Amino acid sequence: MATTAAPSPADLRWQRHWQNQWYGVAILKDLDPERPLRFTLLEQDLVLWWDRSSETWQAFADQCPHRLVPLSEGRINPQGELECPYHGWSFDGSGRCTAIPQAEPQAATTACSSLRAHCNRLATRAAQGLLFVFAGDQGDAAGVPLPVIPALDEPGWLVQDTFRDLPMDALTLLENVLDVSHVPFTHHKTVGRRENAAPVLADLTGFSPEGFTASWPEGPRRGKLGSQSTTFQAPGLMWHDLTAKGFARILTVVYATPIRPGECRLIARFPFQFQSPLPRLLVGLRPRWLQHMANHTVLEDDQVFLHWQEHNLAERGGSSGFVQACFLPSRADLYVKALHDWVQQHGGDPFPGQHLPPRLPVAALMDRYEAHTRHCRSCRQAHGRIRRWRPRLLAAAVVLPLLLLALATAGLVPASPLLLLAAPVAALLLLLLERQLRRWQEGLERGSGHPPRNQH
Repeated sequence: MATTAAPSPADLRWQRHWQNQWYGVAILKDLDPERPLRFTLLEQDLVLWWDRSSETWQAFADQCPHRLVPLSEGRINPQGELECPYHGWSFDGSGRCTAIPQAEPQAATTACSSLRAHCNRLATRAAQGLLFVFAGDQGDAAGVPLPVIPALDEPGWLVQDTFRDLPMDALTLLENVLDVSHVPFTHHKTVGRRENAAPVLADLTGFSPEGFTASWPEGPRRGKLGSQSTTFQAPGLMWHDLTAKGFARILTVVYATPIRPGECRLIARFPFQFQSPLPRLLVGLRPRWLQHMANHTVLEDDQVFLHWQEHNLAERGGSSGFVQACFLPSRADLYVKALHDWVQQHGGDPFPGQHLPPRLPVAALMDRYEAHTRHCRSCRQAHGRIRRWRPRLLAAAVVLPLLLLALATAGLVPASPLLLLAAPVAALLLLLLERQLRRWQEGLERGSGHPPRNQH
């Protein structure tokens, strides 16, 4: 009799630290309950969809059990069920097949009752404005806590959110956002200033299989903002926490969700607990899509060189060769070294033994539309409105002066000097507005590839 080999220690380690975990996959306000959404988690292709009967978001394997086509290309049918685009098989929130239109009634009933007609369903939960999916078996999900921020359960927070699919590993993203010392240089003229660079005298305050904590007593901007603490909650969540005296408590939260080798989803959250109402009002005035464009600019400050950096590190052995490949002489590298220590001692690599895809050109790295806009409700709607209004403004800029001239020639309006001046001024204003809309459209579609720090 053949026996099944026991899982290796490396497999068990991967299952514990990467597979049997909850991951933030989407911001709830960006999900559309009227259409299914494709997402890939740890190389598992999933379809996320809203189940009206249970009023919950579901995550299924993105394969119809009939002919294996992606269910994410289908629709939510009038019954509120997920319908396959190929032959119309339908599935309820439990994954059970409820309809096979091609089969006779009795045959359909028999086939629908078969487990082979059921979809593979993953556990989901919604919390703190995010949708979480458990990457392992449903039965293990209840025993694993959600990766949420305890402080956000307190009242009084204003939270700004964004997300983007990035061309880098989740570990590369975590390494970057944990590293507080790069901000003055990489993000000069966006969220940093070179003149604020200083020694980072940080200390590790805890380290375990569940992650680590660190403290930076002086804090950013040469101590002007107050001390900062950092938490890495393995495998894909980190946050910085500081209280700027007289202004606000500010968190910087990043979920790094592994998609496949060389690709992850960033969910960034910026919670503020302001000490007075005016800053909260001012922050809330900016449209969410404009906020996201500003977030893109900051992300693109380092996106190109991080994409190249991880290829360079992979050629030198990846995380296992990190300490030998990189020269780490200062305490500022404490956060990054702690992350790689966790990888080596506990978690391992999210995609063990796999290689990175080829390097991408800069144009591909600057894509915003596929990486964000088409998936973001706020940006997608703004992009659609801008595209509709641009040709209308151009047409109005041409038609308005001609119309006024025709009316004046026909004697229907007085041919005054003021009118003759108003026509070209109005046309100019319309053209300026169209140009601004064009800039916004471009900003929703792609980055410039020229970080502000390098501009004179």
